[in-house]
Amino acid sequence: MRLALIAHDEKKDDLIEFARDHEELLSEAELMATGTTGKRLMEATDLDIERKASGPLGGDMQIGGEIADGDCEGLIFLRDPLTAQPHEPDVSALLRICDVHDTPLATNETSATFLLEGLFADDR
Repeated sequence: MRLALIAHDEKKDDLIEFARDHEELLSEAELMATGTTGKRLMEATDLDIERKASGPLGGDMQIGGEIADGDCEGLIFLRDPLTAQPHEPDVSALLRICDVHDTPLATNETSATFLLEGLFADDR
């Protein structure tokens, strides 16, 4: 199972807390993340994470490519809905590629919990 983790700046602490709370499940997956998110997650947990470029520098598109190639089974993307993002077109494209390829997508902590529980249901 290969999963991607992304968080906007104002949501990085929330994703770190989520990852700590779900570290056992997340450790069973191959993980990738955008640059700063991946760095912070690896500093705060024992998770092994493949780091892509920072989101605004193409990391969102790199993860989108993995989804389009069928190499990513789910995306947890904690977005900040109250702050305009300079790379909003990339964010929209990433969300769209999840819809096109029917890839599970979580954009808040509650949906992220459901995503993990659903993807790992057969493993329990």
